[in-house]
Amino acid sequence: MLTSSMSYISIKPYSYNNQVFSNKFPRPCCIPKMHNISSCKSDFARPWSHGMWRSLSDSISTRNHLLHRFHINALSDEDFKSSRNIAKSIFRRYRNVVDRGGTENLKEFISAGVNAYALGCTEEGLRKELIDMKESGTEIEGLQIHGGGTTVKFKVLYEEVRECMLWLSIVFITILCTPQPTVVRWSSTPPVSDEILQQWKGFCAIIANAYYMRGMAWLPVKTLQLEQMAVMGSAEEPSVVASRMRLVFSTLEVVSPQWPRV
Repeated sequence: MLTSSMSYISIKPYSYNNQVFSNKFPRPCCIPKMHNISSCKSDFARPWSHGMWRSLSDSISTRNHLLHRFHINALSDEDFKSSRNIAKSIFRRYRNVVDRGGTENLKEFISAGVNAYALGCTEEGLRKELIDMKESGTEIEGLQIHGGGTTVKFKVLYEEVRECMLWLSIVFITILCTPQPTVVRWSSTPPVSDEILQQWKGFCAIIANAYYMRGMAWLPVKTLQLEQMAVMGSAEEPSVVASRMRLVFSTLEVVSPQWPRV
């Protein structure tokens, strides 16, 4: 049973509407039986002022900095020319993880998600792009295996869009649970909807607290299932919860490494 003794990770309200956001989330990330990370907040104070995609084309140096910082080696200029291309890039990397597994493939997906977050993308906008591709019958070319070979094309399925965007939302919310400085978002638009934030902020914050305050890289699955039960009324299967936990820990390792790279 969850205790009433709580600590909180504080997420800074979005700068464009502090009062509204603060009223909705007076205590954003509720952590059962965990230490407090008082500095855990995100800065949205530097939005693009002339529209996201106009700024995208004018921000090559920013993009290159992001690629270097988060080790995004496999993305090309095409991946940044439009929101649709960014959605394709993320979805291709999601499929690559599902089809092939592997830590490096997962971190490529995360890095692409971090890049989308920094450039001001939203889960809703990217979801719409993927659904539009599904409804138009557009096929997406898969990632090429290292060493060459033939790439395959695949159609977008609704259930894959749903799961891919959930992964992306978890990456976005995990970034919100990191202390400064980690990733500056060049937009004042919230990256995820209020509903998704409410569902997953506690889950991600529990893991972030363990990562930063205890130096942990894993948690008991039961702890996270209890959080899901408290927030959503039901818990996912242990294997699914473990995969979600791995996604959060891996995101933290990408954006805020705590140990030297081996």
